[in-house]
Amino acid sequence: MTDTLSKLYQTMITELGEDPARDGLLDTPGRAAKAVRFLTDGYKQDLETVTNGAVFSADTDEMVLVQDIEFYSLCEHHMLPFFGKAHIAYIPRGKVLGLSKFARITDMFARRLQIQEQLTKQIANAVLEVTDAAGVGVVLEAQHLCMMMRGVEKQQSKTTTSVMLGSFRKSQNTRNEFLTLLGRR
Repeated sequence: MTDTLSKLYQTMITELGEDPARDGLLDTPGRAAKAVRFLTDGYKQDLETVTNGAVFSADTDEMVLVQDIEFYSLCEHHMLPFFGKAHIAYIPRGKVLGLSKFARITDMFARRLQIQEQLTKQIANAVLEVTDAAGVGVVLEAQHLCMMMRGVEKQQSKTTTSVMLGSFRKSQNTRNEFLTLLGRR
């Protein structure tokens, strides 16, 4: 498959008016194919493997917040990067998830072609599924190169999305606590 991608990149370079045989571009099709494979390797991952059994019994029912998880993704509309930070909170109900798994879950879904709104929802649903939490809240803040480099060319624009599930959706107090911890209130 990488060989097919390499050929497609070589064709793209030619279509752009460049010479793929030029010294600086000789290895570009192969490097670009390898890079895009890495940037989309979330398709080869699943939730069970990513969390790797790191769900532990715990006698806590207070909010857990993991914030400022860096992520990089590719928008499905232009295949240009969008990147930012994820903030994930949940209220355990007898089980906690290893902290590094929040970053792994975020990366698994971020490394697919998609939109930020869907990424936010996928992360929230996955955390809920794995932990059986009383509630989950996810906020993503990102910058989109499709808005920065082309089209409206607004370099300072930022997009914020959120998904609130369970007690985060039902209880204004829970939602407020989450947003206060994030510095949003």
